[in-house]
Amino acid sequence: MQTDLSDGVAWLAEQGIVDPKRACIVGASYGGYAALAGVTLQQGKYRCAVAVAGVSDLELFFNREYRESGDSKDLREGWLEMMGPRNQLSQVSPRTFASATNAPVMLIHGRDDTVVPFEQSQRMADSLKDAGKPDEFVELQGEDHWLSRSATRKKMLQSAVAFVQKNNPAD
Repeated sequence: MQTDLSDGVAWLAEQGIVDPKRACIVGASYGGYAALAGVTLQQGKYRCAVAVAGVSDLELFFNREYRESGDSKDLREGWLEMMGPRNQLSQVSPRTFASATNAPVMLIHGRDDTVVPFEQSQRMADSLKDAGKPDEFVELQGEDHWLSRSATRKKMLQSAVAFVQKNNPAD
């Protein structure tokens, strides 16, 4: 599915609708994963990325889900069918390729997220810092996965817009 996003940008560029040199990728939840994958697994496609509550380490995510399910075999089989073989999860985990990114990354995550653990963004931020890559990390105190509180939802939107404007300014 990741290549579908980049193929979409390429098609829009071919039609003269967008400038491919000015594309940024922004997403939340699965879209947050896609934003991170867009700048780590597919370098050079985007000028910047904003990931809101995105999964950065699929194996860590899988292990937590499996453990919290009570080691449910049905859940395990469903996850592996959807995500692929467990020994290949690191190959599609943005955190594994943090050092490969060539675009600034903003991570935004609610501290009280019970769907995608805050740890996913925290570890990605650490990996980006360890690699000397530009990143910004916005922690939303008391916020869940769905950004249910209007004040933090507004903070997320303001932060994301400011980040994109800074890293992809209008000419």
